[in-house]
Amino acid sequence: MIPPAGAASAVLGIETSCDETAAAVVAGGHEVRSSVVTSQIDLHRAFGGVVPEIAGRAHLELLPAAVEQALADADIQVPDQVPAAVAATAGPGLLGALVVGVSAAKALALAWDVPFVAVNHLEAHLYAAFLDGAGHTGGAIPGGNTPAAAARPTEPPAPGPNLPMIVLLVSGGHTMLIEMTGHGRYELLGQTLDDAAGEAYDKVARLLGLGYPGGPVIDRLATEGDPDAIRFPRPMMADGLDFSFSGLKTAVAVHLRRHPATDRAAQANVAASFQRAVVDVLETKTLRAAEARGISSLCLAGGVAANSELRARFEALGTQDYEVFIPTRAMCTDNAAMVAATGWHQLQRQGPSPLEAAPKATWLIPTEQG
Repeated sequence: MIPPAGAASAVLGIETSCDETAAAVVAGGHEVRSSVVTSQIDLHRAFGGVVPEIAGRAHLELLPAAVEQALADADIQVPDQVPAAVAATAGPGLLGALVVGVSAAKALALAWDVPFVAVNHLEAHLYAAFLDGAGHTGGAIPGGNTPAAAARPTEPPAPGPNLPMIVLLVSGGHTMLIEMTGHGRYELLGQTLDDAAGEAYDKVARLLGLGYPGGPVIDRLATEGDPDAIRFPRPMMADGLDFSFSGLKTAVAVHLRRHPATDRAAQANVAASFQRAVVDVLETKTLRAAEARGISSLCLAGGVAANSELRARFEALGTQDYEVFIPTRAMCTDNAAMVAATGWHQLQRQGPSPLEAAPKATWLIPTEQG
């Protein structure tokens, strides 16, 4: 078996950390040759959130077809041709769901006699900004990073954001400010002390009776409302780099008890005002981190990075004194292309993962890796 012609660095990525079953092929850490994502939202909507047991069973059913489609779309014809490596999200996430993807990746790596790479899901969200098609505003178009930091001599450096950069990683389970100083080198600058931003979106959506998932629904509804209609608090915005959104969620609940949103216009005003408060905090904290570190390169990552107001706010920063990198919406939410890209970079830096590597429900973003 040989790698497909001209794609010796193509990595198959697998993502099963939560409720998306995904597979993708990425070459050179940036060129997306295929990306298949099968959502389980319809399976979980009736429960108002992700049910781990249902997610795990669905991954078992959906993953084989996703991998097959990703390979076909990338023109990799197994068994005559195989990817150069297989990478899978190994955490953090739902343990039963992670086991499905990691087990499949190990089996394929063994069958094809190629390296296996265990990828941190949070780190993968950072690498979505290195994929071709990621938005870039402000400054010169980047040509890549220091070759020694990006790849071994056998591989050309992958294009992508110039480092160091400040990353706002914001999702359903995490809200973090990270300084990425190099590939595999991160410093956690701030994080949520309670609810993540995406979690707050889901909770406010439930308060408004909007259903699951809350983030996209509130984002759409907010376009119909007045963001200045209600002055919700901006928790912890005055200082520091940590976040807190539980108080904002409580403020929305108190407002709705006093002023029930009985029609769409009232709901839209609550949605718009809540979203404005969240985005104000996220933007202010990011700029504070950039100023404190003297860094002008910014990156938006994670599922909430698909939010229209947050994206618009960061894009506007690119017209000022900042260089801003934002993945496409499809690459902000959980996908396997970001996993494959991370796997490529990790393989260049430190080689394959041991086949004994086990999935982890809790796994902090790695810091100061070699």
